[in-house]
Formats: sequence, C-alpha cells, structure tokens
Amino acid sequence: MRGFATLLDRLAYTPARNDKLRLMADYFAATPDPERGWALAVLTGSLSLRLPFRRIMTEMIEGRIDPVLFKLSRDYVGDTAETLALLWPGPEADAQTEPPPLETIVEELSQANAGEAADLVSAWLDRLDAVERWALLKLITGALRVGVSARLAKTALAEWSGQKLDDIEEVWHGLAPPYPQLFGWLAGEAPKPNVEEMPIFRPLMLSHAIEDDELDAIAADAFQAEWKWDGIRVQLSTMAGEHRLFSRTGDDISGAFPDVFEGLPENCVLDGELLVMREGEVQPFNDLQQRLNRKTVTANMLKTYPAHIRLYDILYDDGEDVRALSLEERRTRLEAWYARHGPARADLSETLEFDDIAELKQLWENARETGIEGLMLKRRASPYLSGRPKGHWYKWKRAPLTLDAVVMYAQRGSGKRSSYYSDYTFGAWRPSDDGGEELVPVGKSYFGFTDAELQELDRWVRNHTVDRFGPVRQVEPKLVFEVAFDSVHPSTRHKSGVAMRFPRVHRIRWDKPADEADRLETLVKMIEG
Repeated sequence: MRGFATLLDRLAYTPARNDKLRLMADYFAATPDPERGWALAVLTGSLSLRLPFRRIMTEMIEGRIDPVLFKLSRDYVGDTAETLALLWPGPEADAQTEPPPLETIVEELSQANAGEAADLVSAWLDRLDAVERWALLKLITGALRVGVSARLAKTALAEWSGQKLDDIEEVWHGLAPPYPQLFGWLAGEAPKPNVEEMPIFRPLMLSHAIEDDELDAIAADAFQAEWKWDGIRVQLSTMAGEHRLFSRTGDDISGAFPDVFEGLPENCVLDGELLVMREGEVQPFNDLQQRLNRKTVTANMLKTYPAHIRLYDILYDDGEDVRALSLEERRTRLEAWYARHGPARADLSETLEFDDIAELKQLWENARETGIEGLMLKRRASPYLSGRPKGHWYKWKRAPLTLDAVVMYAQRGSGKRSSYYSDYTFGAWRPSDDGGEELVPVGKSYFGFTDAELQELDRWVRNHTVDRFGPVRQVEPKLVFEVAFDSVHPSTRHKSGVAMRFPRVHRIRWDKPADEADRLETLVKMIEG
C-alpha cells in the first residue's frame, strides 16, 4: 500500500506525460504480484468494489470530524478524499504502523457489507499517514484524478516490458485483476495469454482532421466518402457465445445497450456508430446521452431511446481476421455479411459518390442542413490498422457553431484546479415576466482557455461574486464568453429548454458588454430539424 500511495502522490504532482509513464513503469518493475496487479486495476478503473462509499464516508465523517468544519474545508479543498485524509486524526507520532497490502484491502472490502466496510476503512485510516489515507480513499471511490487514463497506464506497461501497446490492448479484456497472466507475459516468464476466441476489444482505427493541402490531394478513385454521424464510435464483438459492446477506448458498455445484440450471429467483430433511431431517423445526440454511462437500463428506456448501430467496417467475418484486407475488400465482405444476417438493430453506413473536390465540398456544405456532423474520407487501399496511422482516414467536420454567452456561475475544479474557479456556467438573455430581460443558463464548460487566462478568470470571479450556494459562486453578469459547440438540441432537463453538444470556451470577450450577448431565441433557431 505504501508504494502505491507514493506512486499516486507523485503522479498527482507530475504534469508531464513522459514523467508519469516513467513513474508507472518503475513501479511495475519494482513491485511484486499481486500488489502491482491491483494497482493497475485501480489506475485503469477496472476495480469495482460495489459498495455505497459515498454513504460510508458520510458516516465516517459524522463519527470523527465536525460536519461544519468538514463542509467548510471541502469547499476550500475541492476534493472529498483529500479533505477527509487531511482532517482525519492519524496515528501518534511515535506509533509504528504498517499499511495493509492492496490485496488485503480488496479482499476484505469485497466480502464486507456497508456497515462492516465503514469499520474496516476507519481502522485502516487510523494506521495511515495523510498521503496513505488519501490514496486509500481514492482507491475505494475510484475517482483518482491524477492525470492517468487507462490507455496511459497500458502505455507504461508497454514501455516497461518492451511489448507492443496494441498487443496489450488485444489481451486486456480477456483478463481480470490482479492480472497474473498479463504480468507473467510482460515480465518474460510466461507466454502471451491466448484470448483469440473470446469477445475482446480490438484497438480501433482512427482518423486525422484533414488539412487543406490533404483535401486538395483527395482523388475520387482512391478514397471512399461516408457521412460522419453524431453518435459514439463502438465495436461489436460476438465470440464463444458471448456478446460485447465496447466504446472507442475499450470500455465495456454492453450493460447499457443490450438491445443492439438482437439478431447478431456468432464469430464476428464489427465497427460502427452507436445511435438512437426512431422510424428510420437518427435522433439527436442528447437522446443517446440518456443511456450512456449506465450499468443497466429499464424497459421504458429501451423503448423510449432505441439503440441502433450504423456499421462502418468488419474486422472478423465468421471467425476469420480480415483486418489485413483493404478497405474495399472489407466493404465487400461487410455488405455480404449484412445481406446474410441483416440484424434488426443495425444497418450499413452509406458510401457517397463524388467525381472531384468540388462535389466533395458540396457534400460537406450540405452536412449541417441535414443534421450530420461532417464527412469521413477513407483510402480504399487501407488495411485496418490500430491507432491513428497517417494518410489513411480523415475526418472533415463541419465548422462549429458559436454563441456569445454571459458568465453566470463559477465553481472550483478538481485535482490541479481545485484552488481555481475553473468551471463556468453561462447563459443567454430572454424576456422576463416583468417586461425586462433575464439570463437563463444554456451551458457549462471548463476548458478552452490557457493557464494564464484561468488565473485571470479566477481573479475576476473572486472580485465579482455577488452570492454563494455551497461551492458555487454567482457572479455579476458582466463577462462574455464566445462559446463554440457542435450542435444544440431541445432538452426538458434544462431551464432554457436547450442543451449544447460539446460546449467549450472559444474566446473570452473582455471587450464586449454583457447586454450585447446573444438571446436565447438565437440559440433555439440553431436547433436542427
């Protein structure tokens, strides 16, 4: 546990990617099994203890820490685990304590109920110093916030072992924590785990945003064009009697979308876009969002937001790996596969004909009118290569929409930003009941500005606060953001009646008076369809 706590602490204060990789690689090399395996599970979000830890932590706080002190401290620190770790009365200065190994923590919590878990965690916290307490609480809640993604942790495994990252990705979903087979192979002590007949994730082939000179070089006979649909990229895998649906990063999202497996045959791996469809029409991304990030879904949700996959590619056809074939050959295989099976919750992505760049540009310009995100351009001769190989696939997204909105509320961020007001809610004007105008929230964003701009924004928030609601500050309606976003959709969940897709701060309009910002009706007119 002590080595893991040190690793997390150093990762939290290490901003550079390569330095984070080095820290993790050194840890994996020096730490024995199964400690490093459980650490890897925590870093990749693969450890699920299935206990109500928010409730457990609340009970622990009530027994040891004044609740008013905790609330005030949590507001200042910005992170529950860090606040609790700092306030918890630790061991006496001369006490000789040894933290429990990760294996013990996982094993005992896995067998405990909520009441027993609270007692276990409290007893462990009594034995640990502040950094170890923080690491333990991060472990059990799963909210690390140390700047490490699952892919970065796997990249560290590749750097330490010398194995290819793609090979690690391909075996990952066939293994379980604490990964003894994986570490045996990576350490050179065992063969590569055999997971070929399992429904595992195969790394996706990704695209580059097209540049002007690359666009001019596109030839109709060498490239295939398709619409870029506004859903999420997924991979369907059906092997050994199991069906899995993976996100583009390899997360298993099968539980949230059981309906997409209807009518799927065995022994195939398919690449496509997950959408919500009604009566043959693609619905707004906001509808799909109702089902994302859920472990399970209700019957009503399945009916209200029916899932559908628009197929782009085929990787395995009747158990045969066809990734080495050209896109043209794979498309022929995909069409034949679809003609044989025609699953109810899937269809084929349309290929678009064009003779020259002028026709291609016309297709792109028409994308917004038809509610489509843009175009995909794929070299016909491309094999299916993992990652983002240069010169094969391009995305040509339509230009973003923009709106001048007024900052209404600010909240502290997390991790490195926990001391700064970095999360901003902004609004648009609409007529008020008294005959004047009022601001109504239309979106929230926490990125799109530099570190220097963040410091300036933080000072502005502190100097223009007019009210407080817990951790949220209401500010004077004087600052305008030019907000960029991909699209806007009707929403019953928001007071304004609309929801932005991917809002981000495009520019800070220090120069613009707030009363000249946009009206809600301007945003409503941007709703497609």
